Order: sequence, then structure tokens, then C-alpha cells
Amino acid sequence: MLTRIKKRIQSMLRKEAEIANEIGLTPNHLSIIGLLSGLFSGLLYWLAGVNMFNPAMSRVYLLAAIIMLLISGFMDALDGALARIYGKASAKGGFLDSLIDRYVDSAIYIGIILGGLCDLLWGLLALIGSLLTSYARARSEAEGVPMETIGLFERAERIIVIIVASLLNVFGIDIIRWGILLLAIATNLTVLQRTIFFFRKGSK
Repeated sequence: MLTRIKKRIQSMLRKEAEIANEIGLTPNHLSIIGLLSGLFSGLLYWLAGVNMFNPAMSRVYLLAAIIMLLISGFMDALDGALARIYGKASAKGGFLDSLIDRYVDSAIYIGIILGGLCDLLWGLLALIGSLLTSYARARSEAEGVPMETIGLFERAERIIVIIVASLLNVFGIDIIRWGILLLAIATNLTVLQRTIFFFRKGSK
């Protein structure tokens, strides 16, 4: 749903892409920065959970996790803008970008789960649903059936839910577990949507 908005954001990042290019950064460099930021965010979510006995410290870790997740998302948008503007897009770069997104997604969910910020079952279902949402698209497009924008919750929507729920937790409203519950349901519904779409549009 928000994939179109992401493309618009990428088109607005020309100045930032120019700066990145001037200092010698490539799309792959930005992807790696996004990966490290995302992995660190997952670690911070875990620390926020294990420090719940100290609410002030937990909120500090949680706020830091949000910031690192935002940085990761920004790098994910900027690397695409840089690749497109300077003609550096490649199949290898696209593959790396997609792979990194899965690692970041997994790190965030694992950090939240291991930190006890959500129920184990719903956390695992949200993780599985998120990974299968991306797999369904990749497998479908390998068969020649475009899947972009198909489905209720793509990656952008998932990240927004996690960030908003985390911010509410920072302000004392314990809602991350409900955000993960929402994702557990919505991501698996998205997998179902994409499966139905493929069987309707795909070849025999």
C-alpha cells in the first residue's frame, strides 16, 4: 500500500543522494549502513525488554531502537534513490537490498520477542508472516506475476506499526504487544491475499 509513497520519497531524496555520491558512497554502502542500523535496533529492543524493571532506562533503549530503525529505513530509501539517479541500479544490488531487508526485519522481531515486549506466539507469527509476505512476492515475480503493492501489509506498513507502537511505549502506553498482535494477523492475511492473487493471475 505504501510502496508508491516510498517511491515518491525516493524521488525527493535527490539532494541527499547527491551528497552521498559526492563523498563516494555507493548504494551498497548505504545498504550496509542500513543493515548495521537495523541489527543494532534489534539489539536495543532486546535491551529495552530486559531492562523493563528500570522503566527510565528501558525507555531510553526503546527510543534509541526507534532512531536506529528510522535510520535503517532512511538508508533503504536513499540507496534506491542513489541507484536510480546515478544509473547504479543492478540485479546484484537489488538482491542485496532485498536480503538485507529480511535480516533487518528478523532482527527487529527477534529483539522484541527475546526482550519479552510481546507474547512469544504472536511474535513468531508476525515474524513468519513478514518473511512469507516477502517470499510470496519474490516467488510470484520469478514466475512472471508482478506482486508489488498487492496485499494489506507490505514492509513499509509493518515498520510504521512497530515505530508508532514503540513511540507510544516510550510515553508509557504499553502497546507494542498489541502492535505485534496486529502484525501477526495482518501479515499472514497479506500472504493469503498474495496467494489468491497469484492463483488468479498466474499460469498453470
